[in-house]
Amino acid sequence: MAVAAAGLAGGAAAYWLVMGNGSTGTQAGTVSAVSLSPATTSTLLLPGGTADVAVSIDNGNPGRVFVGSLLLDTGQGTNGFAVDGGHSGCNLAALGYTTQSNGGAGWFVAGSSTLPLDLAGAVSLTTAAVSACQGAQITVYLKVGP
Repeated sequence: MAVAAAGLAGGAAAYWLVMGNGSTGTQAGTVSAVSLSPATTSTLLLPGGTADVAVSIDNGNPGRVFVGSLLLDTGQGTNGFAVDGGHSGCNLAALGYTTQSNGGAGWFVAGSSTLPLDLAGAVSLTTAAVSACQGAQITVYLKVGP
């Protein structure tokens, strides 16, 4: 016992040794799907050219989520596109969309927040576009991809 006391008195070294056993449990949370705002062209779209698309990703979850890509949702509108009522004669088949993935990095969206995006050159219009497309407001229906 005297050796132990001398050892403690001669230095300031100490540590805690904790031992025990038992079990615990927890419940995993669930993640809700993110939502996308209606996406629209944000720059001028001319036949044979491309335009940017403005969209926002809304994350209602308390934690950060990852969105790998934004795909055209061909199940909505006419193959993923719509135009305002004043341009119903616009041939939507002349429109195209390039899947966006932020250069392969995707996007992280903070918990309980909205991430606005400008998807550069995401929509294209072929030279087959008819005059009825001039001045049309184009809606692009998007969905989250892997």
